[in-house]
This record gives sequence, C-alpha cells and structure tokens, in this order.
Amino acid sequence: MDIEQVKERAGPREFSPKDDLPEKYRKAATRMIQFHANSEIMGAYLERPFIREAPSLDRKLAFSAKVQDEIGHGQLLYRAAESLGIKSREQMLDELAEGEGKFLNCFHYPLDSWVETPMIAFFVDGAAMRRQATLKQSSWEPYAHAMDKVCFEEGFHVKHGEAILYELMTGSKAEQEKTQEAFETWWPRIIQFFGPTDDKSTHHDFSADVGLKTMTNDELRNAFLNAYIPKAEKYGLEIPDEPRIRENGDGTYEVEEDDLNWDEFFTIAKNDSPGSHEQIGKRSRTQEAVEWVRNSMDDWETKSAGASPQAAD
Repeated sequence: MDIEQVKERAGPREFSPKDDLPEKYRKAATRMIQFHANSEIMGAYLERPFIREAPSLDRKLAFSAKVQDEIGHGQLLYRAAESLGIKSREQMLDELAEGEGKFLNCFHYPLDSWVETPMIAFFVDGAAMRRQATLKQSSWEPYAHAMDKVCFEEGFHVKHGEAILYELMTGSKAEQEKTQEAFETWWPRIIQFFGPTDDKSTHHDFSADVGLKTMTNDELRNAFLNAYIPKAEKYGLEIPDEPRIRENGDGTYEVEEDDLNWDEFFTIAKNDSPGSHEQIGKRSRTQEAVEWVRNSMDDWETKSAGASPQAAD
C-alpha cells in the first residue's frame, strides 16, 4: 500500500503485521509506541522506591504490583512496536539507556516524598487513562490489543492513587498542607502531560490521518481538566492560580496555555535537563548491572542451538 491507500483504509484495528504497509506509517507507529513503552518503564522506575518507603504493608504490596504492571506494559508495547519491523526490542531498550529514547515529561522529575505519590498514581495515571482509552481504536492492531490490557490495569492504578489522596486529605493538617504544596508543584507538569499545543505538535496530523490517534493534544487536555478539576476540589485541593484555568460557564475548563513553561517542556522533551540525565542514568545503571544475565542467556542459546530441551539441560 501507499500512504493514500493507508489513509483511505485507516480505522480502528485496521492494520496488522500481515499488511504490506509503507515505511512512513511503520516509522510513525514505531516512534509513537516506543515513546509510550519508554514512558511505562520510566514511570515504574519513578515509583519503585515506594515499594519500601510506603507507610504500610498494604501500600507496599500495592506499589509492588503497580511497578510490576508498568514494566509488563512496557514489554508488551515494545513487542507491539517491534512487530512493525523497524526496530527490535533490544534496540529500543538500548536507546532508552543511552538517552536517545524519549519519554513523558512527568517521569523526568523525581518523587521525593510520600505526599507526591498521588500526583503520579492518581493525576498522571488518570491523564494516561484519558489518552490510552482512545488508543484502543488505533489503526495498528497489536497496539490496540495491548491497550485492552493496559487500560484494564491502569484503572486499578488510578483507584490506588485516589485512595492515597483520600487518606492524605482526610489526615492531619500537616498532611493536607504538604499534599497541597505537592499538587501546586506538579499541577503544571500534569497539564503538560498531553504534549505541546496543537499548533506546536509536529506529529499529530499524520498520525490522525493514518488512524494511529483519534484526538488532539488539546482535546485530551481539556477532557482531563473537565474530569479532574472537580475531583481535585472534591478532595479539598485548591487549584493553583498559575497556570490560569478558564471556566467556560458550561462546566468545562481550558488552560491559559501561555502560562505554561513550554521552554522547560521542550528541553525535557530532548532529554536535556538535569532531571532527565538523572532518570536516564538510573535506567542505564540498571541495564549495566544485569548485563551478565543477558550475556549468560545469549551464551546458553548459542551453545544449545539445535539441541533438544533435555540435551540442552
């Protein structure tokens, strides 16, 4: 097929590895899914310390399960990207460790305290659900199928984060104040989760034309604000004065996008901030630490090639 034929056929779950797709589609889909997979992995790295630092056994178990889920989502998505035939899973993981692989802005910042955990587990995961639900209609069938599992599990993650937020905002005055401070720090980052404004987005038009995406960044951002501003207020959080939020008189909201720090956002998007270097370094160091396992498995596969399982053992 050529690109025009792809655009004509584009629809939910329309294309699979059996289709002879043009390189432009396969590269665009690989870029998009690799970004998503990287973000799942880096989100897990961000929350992993709270497996030990969580204040109760139940919370430790929940964070352990959540981190396992996120790593699993990443591996599932790397396979969906790999099926496009542009990059291997190993290539994509190496690019992430080497600082070439891009990932979501929110995962470039550290989580320093327990009161910050619902900023990811409730608000960022809630934003992710807004986006990921639309990707169940993606034209690349393996991606859409992966989203069925991802969205099911992310729904539990959001409930987990909401439960933590409820505990904090019904706790002591000090807990409430610290949670409000964390919210004020994270709120602009969360609003930027969906990426640059539509007029600055370089990939949306083509991705929409070939059915990889169904909603623009601004549409997703506004849908998130409409759903989550009432939820934040329900738990007693005050929406910060900056960035300014417009209430449209019909229960819907929009952000004054000029109030957001887009220079910082685009620096982060290039993996070129101190926080980016620190987070990428964690991934790189972990990959180096387990290199001996990969080498041992490669050696075993080489030595046992062509042998029966019993003989290989």
